[in-house]
Amino acid sequence: QVQLVESGGGLVQAGDSLRLSCAASGRTLTNYVVGWFRQAPRKERAFVASISGINGNTYYADSVKGRFTVSRDNAKTTVYLQMNSLKPEDTAVYFCALERSGNPANRRERDFDSWGQGTQVTVSS
Repeated sequence: QVQLVESGGGLVQAGDSLRLSCAASGRTLTNYVVGWFRQAPRKERAFVASISGINGNTYYADSVKGRFTVSRDNAKTTVYLQMNSLKPEDTAVYFCALERSGNPANRRERDFDSWGQGTQVTVSS
């Protein structure tokens, strides 16, 4: 089974940027859809972005469209989430996970597994 490890979180000010990484161990992500989710305090985990391992198609939540970019490395073992123009409302624990059916447009949390442990992003105003 693929194991995912997130990294790159931290404490930044509003308007700053961060790049999160989601590294896979055991195999490449070539045939997988990788999704990013986030969970803010006292809120449910919510979809942020996803990328298809086959064709690189990307999908975004409306709240991050134009500010966040999801990409992958050429070796297809790491997926990135570049976050620009960060806002205090982006504060959350960010997770990556694999979508089971291979549908990159799928945003339902229950259809994802192999969740990483998460990385904290805190944006101060």
